[in-house]
Amino acid sequence: MKQTSISITPEGYPFILISAFAALIFALVDLCIPALISLSLTIFSTWFFRDPARVPPEESGAIVSPADGKVIIVKETEDERFFQGPTKKISIFMNIFDVHVNRAPLAGTVTGVRFKPGSFYAADKDKAVLHNEYCAVTMETPRKQSYCTVQIAGLIARRIVCRVAPGDRLEAGQRYGLIRFGSRVDIYLPLEADIRVRVGERVRAGESLLGIL
Repeated sequence: MKQTSISITPEGYPFILISAFAALIFALVDLCIPALISLSLTIFSTWFFRDPARVPPEESGAIVSPADGKVIIVKETEDERFFQGPTKKISIFMNIFDVHVNRAPLAGTVTGVRFKPGSFYAADKDKAVLHNEYCAVTMETPRKQSYCTVQIAGLIARRIVCRVAPGDRLEAGQRYGLIRFGSRVDIYLPLEADIRVRVGERVRAGESLLGIL
């Protein structure tokens, strides 16, 4: 049975509380338009930072989507920054209306975390992966298979949050970070991964099956 509870990710509370406080102050001094704008921002922040419970697939070796959004790339490629040798890459674009909490695609141990400052091009463009700010998390599964999940900032996104460090153990579908206000997540997988999604499909973090490893 699926869980339906929805919480708020901790990073959202400052936005919610500040805008709610501003709405209260404006209302007390009878500034209606600023009060309504602040109230709207409070509602939007509460909705944007929602963190719904998700139940991952039970299939052995299931690769779980790390992000809500639209699949924009599925291909074989090489990118020595994130994966040694040929790899299968899946890119998921999150627009401002998607849940932005990111989750681990597979159970494993974090072997590396690398943050690189950069630009803020639109995350669905090719140059975003080359020039945008990113945080790459490399993990090793219990079967000693390595993969890498890369959080990439977008045109509006100005903050990548990564809550893990080398040595941390994650379960498939476990929360590990988020990106604020529109962004992208790339996954680099071994060639033996059986990919089961196509470009254009919508996926949900911690729930949708991307493939089997």
